[in-house]
Amino acid sequence: MNHAQLTALGRALRLLGEHGEALTTDTPDAKLHEVKGDLRRALELLEEGITTAAPATRCAEHPNGPVDTAAPDLCLLCETRRRAARRAEINGPAAPRPAESAPSRYGVREDRPQPQQRWLPELWNGQEWQLCGTPRRDRREAELYLAAQRRGPHAAMAYRLVHEFTDYEVLRVWGTPVRVDIEPLGNL
Repeated sequence: MNHAQLTALGRALRLLGEHGEALTTDTPDAKLHEVKGDLRRALELLEEGITTAAPATRCAEHPNGPVDTAAPDLCLLCETRRRAARRAEINGPAAPRPAESAPSRYGVREDRPQPQQRWLPELWNGQEWQLCGTPRRDRREAELYLAAQRRGPHAAMAYRLVHEFTDYEVLRVWGTPVRVDIEPLGNL
């Protein structure tokens, strides 16, 4: 609310106060309509001056914060802080964390996920290598799968097993991949 709006609202409220002091049991209806008009003007000035939403909590620090109906001030953030303080009184202070020698730009080992390794069975389709089964976590299981594929009725020209571990490495190739032209008669 700017200074001009604040001044106008103060003037309208002082006028309403004077109306309130002058009210008696024999106040005429014309005077009451005048009070009603002044009340409307004061409410309009107040509506123009308010720019933010009504506070959801009774907390001065977090007026529009999340609500906790069990908290005396309805503020979830302050109530969480108070609950932690009560727990600390009952359970004692939390154990101190060991100080790090120097913060690492890349984090510590426990912060990084463990690397995943998989074995990818692939077949040669005449043009390129393509995945022919679900990636396996066990190398022996992947090799058994490829052996079964090679013995099957619709075996491919070649198979290979690729080790995926942050990079790809071809471990073993069965058969000889030969590029096959997909156009009949050699694109004549």
